Amino acid sequence: MLRHAARRLATTRAAAAAAAGRSSRVLSTAEVPAEAATDSAFAEAWKKVAPNIETPATPMSLMQPRPPTLAAIPSKLTVNFVLPYKSEIANKEVDMVIVPATTGQMGVLPGHVSTIAELKPGVLSVHEGNDITKYFVSSGFAFVHANSIADIVAVEAVPLDQIDPAAVQQGLAEFNAKLGSASTELEKAEAQIGVDVHSALNAALAG
Repeated sequence: MLRHAARRLATTRAAAAAAAGRSSRVLSTAEVPAEAATDSAFAEAWKKVAPNIETPATPMSLMQPRPPTLAAIPSKLTVNFVLPYKSEIANKEVDMVIVPATTGQMGVLPGHVSTIAELKPGVLSVHEGNDITKYFVSSGFAFVHANSIADIVAVEAVPLDQIDPAAVQQGLAEFNAKLGSASTELEKAEAQIGVDVHSALNAALAG
């Protein structure tokens, strides 16, 4: 019974989401009001299939209301860059950031369309006037919001000028040797990750 209820909920939710997307699509830069953090479609569907059970919380109910989209594109991009153990950049206004997305280098300017991009090992550059600060990131995600705010989350990151080229070359050689002598799929996968990261480090330092 629960399986059928879940299937009905999923179907109802998908239909409601599709209808809402068609009716509320914004095609201009006019100011868009913040949306309330509620999931009324899910709550109504839940009451139909399980009226005697309290409606569970959904991720949407835990989210803060979306900030309004400004009518005019601001001149600066507000950037937050965080790691699991510290905040590298907090609410800093810059001209542009370039992130190493899995689909290629992606430049983000003020007014960029809302985007979520997965990051691969590579260089993240922050442009502020004539100053460019570069970091090497291992992986993570970039969340670009319609209100010209970019939140970048990385697993590991280090300023590019603090990386030792000799250590990178040594690490690349060691992981290439491990890849050549790997006898199990796990050993091959671990060695390949090491080769990919050190190759990206080497390319970052060379470029």
